[in-house]
Amino acid sequence: MKSKIVSAADAVALIHDGDTLVCSGFGMVGVPDELLVALEARFLESAAPRALHLLFGGGPGDGKDQGLNRIAHEGLIASAIGGHWGLVPKVGAMAMANQIAAYNLPLGVISHMYRDIAAGLPGNVSAVGLGTFVDPRLQGGKINARTTEEIVEVITLGGRELLFYKAPQPNVAFIRASIADTDGNLSVEREALSQDVLAIAMAVKNAGGIVIAQVEYVTEAGSMLPRRVKVPGILVDCVVVARPQYHMQTYGTAYHPSLSGEMRVPLDALPAMAFDERKVIARRAAFELMPNAVVNLGIGMPEGVAAIANEERLLRYMTLTAEPGLVGGVPGSGMNFGSAMNATAQLDMNQQFDFYDGGGLDLAVLGLAECDARGNINVSRFGPRLAGAGGFINITQNSRTVLFIGTFTAGGLEVQVGEGQLKIIKEGKHRKFVETIEQVTFSGEYAAREGKRVLYVTERCVLTLTPEGLELTEVAPGVDIERDILPYMAFKPIIRNPIPMDARIFRDAVMGLQDTLLSISLLDRIAYQPERNLLFLNFQGLKLVSPKDAQDVQAAVERKCLEIGHKVKVIVNYDGFEILEPAMDAYAEVVKYMMEHYYLNRTSYSTSAFLRNKLGAAISERGLAPHIYETQAEAEAVI
Repeated sequence: MKSKIVSAADAVALIHDGDTLVCSGFGMVGVPDELLVALEARFLESAAPRALHLLFGGGPGDGKDQGLNRIAHEGLIASAIGGHWGLVPKVGAMAMANQIAAYNLPLGVISHMYRDIAAGLPGNVSAVGLGTFVDPRLQGGKINARTTEEIVEVITLGGRELLFYKAPQPNVAFIRASIADTDGNLSVEREALSQDVLAIAMAVKNAGGIVIAQVEYVTEAGSMLPRRVKVPGILVDCVVVARPQYHMQTYGTAYHPSLSGEMRVPLDALPAMAFDERKVIARRAAFELMPNAVVNLGIGMPEGVAAIANEERLLRYMTLTAEPGLVGGVPGSGMNFGSAMNATAQLDMNQQFDFYDGGGLDLAVLGLAECDARGNINVSRFGPRLAGAGGFINITQNSRTVLFIGTFTAGGLEVQVGEGQLKIIKEGKHRKFVETIEQVTFSGEYAAREGKRVLYVTERCVLTLTPEGLELTEVAPGVDIERDILPYMAFKPIIRNPIPMDARIFRDAVMGLQDTLLSISLLDRIAYQPERNLLFLNFQGLKLVSPKDAQDVQAAVERKCLEIGHKVKVIVNYDGFEILEPAMDAYAEVVKYMMEHYYLNRTSYSTSAFLRNKLGAAISERGLAPHIYETQAEAEAVI
C-alpha cells in the first residue's frame, strides 16, 4: 500500500473466511463501530467473510444493536471467546441457541492473553477461576453443547494449583484510537480509555495477522510527539477515519473532555441519589469504605457507592478504580460505565488486572444476583440470558474484602424508608437466596478457605460468609427476621446474635460518614483475646502526622495494657497505615518503649512494601527486630 489510510470497505475486504478477529472496546466505551458497520455491510452484500472466530474482552456493545451486535449474523460467526457478554446480547443469543461454539472466560485472563500471544506463549496461566464455572472440573468456560474443545486445563506449577487457558491464534484486530499519522502511529488522547489496544495490536501482528485501526483524525507523519504514540505504526496495517456517529467516546456521550482527562468537573454538581432501597444498600456498603483504601465498584447497583462516597465527602480519602484501567475519580454509570470523571491515572487494562490479581484491591463491591447457602454467587447466566463474568472473577477472587450488594428479592419489590426504619410494602416475585445457583461465578468455599472477608448486603439485612456457610449478622430496623427474611430464603442462614443496621442509613440526611471513618477511637482499635493472651491493634487506615499522634497511640495502648495487668503478645494491622516523617522517630520510640514494658513479643503486617521497609528500618535502628510481614497469616504464624 502507498498509504495506510484506507476506506472502511477496503480495510474489511482484507478479512478471510475462518479468520480469528480480536475486537477492542470495553462495554459501551471506545467501540470501533465504523469497522463493524463495514464488516456487516460486506457480509450482507456478499455473504463473506464466513465462519469468523471472535475474541473479545469487555463485551463491546450497547446491550442492543451496536458494537459486536452488528455482526451477529448466522454464517458470519462460527465461534466466540468473550469475557463480558451482557452488552452483546445478539451474539449471546447465538451462543445460547447453540448456533456457534462459545466460551466465557474471565476478563482479566483474556486481557493478559493478548500479552501472552504477543510474547509467543501458548496461553495464560492463572489462579483466577479456580472453583468457578471456568474450572474444567465444572464447565471449563463452555457455554453450550456445541462447544466441545477443552481450552482450560488444571495444572500444578511451583507447588500451586493453577489454570492454563489455551490462547487462539488471531488473524485480524479491530482497534481504535483518536489520531493517526500517515505512517499509522496512533494516539488515544481523546479516548475515555486506552484499553488494551497496544497489547492487541502486538499480539495480532506477531501472530502474522493484520491490524486495522479506527480513528477520528489523521495528521502528517512525524508530527506526533513520541510519548503520545500509544501504538507504533510498525504494528498497524490500515487506518480508517470514522464518521462521528460511529466514533462516540461512549454510547452515552459523543465527547466530553472530562472523560478523557482533559478537564476536571466540580463534583458538587453531581446529583444525589433518590432515597429508596438502592440508596439504602449503597449507604450500608459505604460503611465498609476505609481511609487510604483502593476500591473497585462493579456495574449496576455498586455504582451507587461512588455517589454515596461523593455525598459523604469521602472521595478524597480513598481511591476508586475500574477494571479497564481507571485509577481515581468518580466511575461513570449507565451508558458511561467504564469511563470516569476526574481520574488520577489511566492504565492499560492488562496492567490494571496485574494489580488486581496480585492483591492490590482492599475492597470490591459487586452485584448480588443469585446466592446459595455456601455463599456461592451467580451473576453470569440466568436461563436463556447470558451475562458473562467480565472482570467479576478476577476482582472477587483477589480483593481482600468483597461486598455483594443487591435487593433481597427482585421483581416488583416495594419498600418504605424513613425515620430510621425500613418497611416492606410489597415483596419481590423472585428469590435471590436460592437452594442451587445455575452457575458458580464466585466460589464461597474457595473464599472461605482463603479466609476472605465477604459480606452480602441487602436493604433489609446483611449476611457474612463463614466456613460453615452464611450467617445473618445485621437486620434493618423495622424488619422482622421470621416475617421478612426467612420466608424468602430457600435455606436458613446461621443465626447467632444479629445486630441492627445503623439507623442513619434509613434517614434522608447525610450520615456523617466522613467523621465516622476518620475518627475511629484509638481505644476502639484495640482488642484483647485473653484465651490467647493476644492484643490485636487495628491501625488500618490510621494516619500519624506529628509526634503527638504517636504519643496518643502510646497512651491508648498503654492504658489497655495496664488494665490487663501483665505482658501480652501483640499483632498490629498496618494495612492502609500512613505515617509522615515528623512522626516516624516518635512512633519508633513508642514501639521500643512498649516492647520494654508491656509486650512479650510483637509482630505486624502490611501489604505496603514501602511501609514495611520505612517503618522496619526505623524500628531496627532502635535495636529491635521489625517483624513486619506481608499478610496476617504470616504474622499469626510467628506469634
